Amino acid sequence: MISISNKVLVSLVLVLISHVCLVRGYINTETVVCYTKSCPCFLKRVKCPIQCPSQHPQNPKDKACFLNCNSPICKAECKHKKPNCNGPGAACLDPRFIGGDGIVFYFHGKSNQHFTLLSDRNLHINARFIGLRPAGRQRDFTWIQALGILFDNHTFSVEATKAVKWDDGVDRLKFSYDGEELHLPEGYPSLLRTSPENSGSGGGGGVEVERTSDRNGVLVVLPEVAEISITVVPVTEEDDRVHGYRIPFSDDCFAHLEVQFRFIGGLSPEVEGVLGKTYRPEFVNPAKPGVAMAIVGGEDKYRTSSLLAADCVNCVFSHESVEL
Repeated sequence: MISISNKVLVSLVLVLISHVCLVRGYINTETVVCYTKSCPCFLKRVKCPIQCPSQHPQNPKDKACFLNCNSPICKAECKHKKPNCNGPGAACLDPRFIGGDGIVFYFHGKSNQHFTLLSDRNLHINARFIGLRPAGRQRDFTWIQALGILFDNHTFSVEATKAVKWDDGVDRLKFSYDGEELHLPEGYPSLLRTSPENSGSGGGGGVEVERTSDRNGVLVVLPEVAEISITVVPVTEEDDRVHGYRIPFSDDCFAHLEVQFRFIGGLSPEVEGVLGKTYRPEFVNPAKPGVAMAIVGGEDKYRTSSLLAADCVNCVFSHESVEL
């Protein structure tokens, strides 16, 4: 009886193995390649895992295939394209940052002003802050409403448009490239690619904007430079109750951006910015791990005159430093 049971068990295992092999044979996994010359994985061809066989899955809720070009392992990974607010490079909520060192900190800035999140030799990222200051408070409650990016003699911006009342059926994303508005059709997986030929500035590469949901979610790619996951969300009445914002919801729900940055081409040791400086090799974060709400200052060092200006005190970006 035991012998028969063992034979049955072996047969079931063999059937299962053959089924797995057949599934692997039928699933066409994509191959990803890193084209950034300075990265360890330059020109290496890597197959996507069977768990996420495509860089552009048909279902927006499925994980996509990513290749971390800066990793010496050169292994494809499965990740969601929407921002992970608990991962490095994230800026969410009011604003809660997670630095390149993995430490959580808050930078409040000031409502209706612009601050530099990252400034490097060939990449500069600003944020426009919106918010309010209830009576009796000494500072504003703030959220990131827009990003302004300078790279390769080009400019790109993405913003959350104002919403009196939040509606999931309305897209609140607005884009511009070199001063001209871009139109990205609604619906997943709409994709828009720009190139230098689209504008008169010349030089450098373009931008890829891919929807990660039908509305209010995109992945912005600066090829060989950075990837930015973005979602537009409102401040909800529950958020208001928990944090005591005292928002008058009759005229504004403070639609804002939740973002996560991934820097593909690496950053220089001199990188600056509210978030950028946390990527320095020898940076020591003044925000201590475990502190409930570690607030980091620096408004005077990182304030800029506009969304697409690189004129903060500590800014290091320069068009002249870009290798064309």
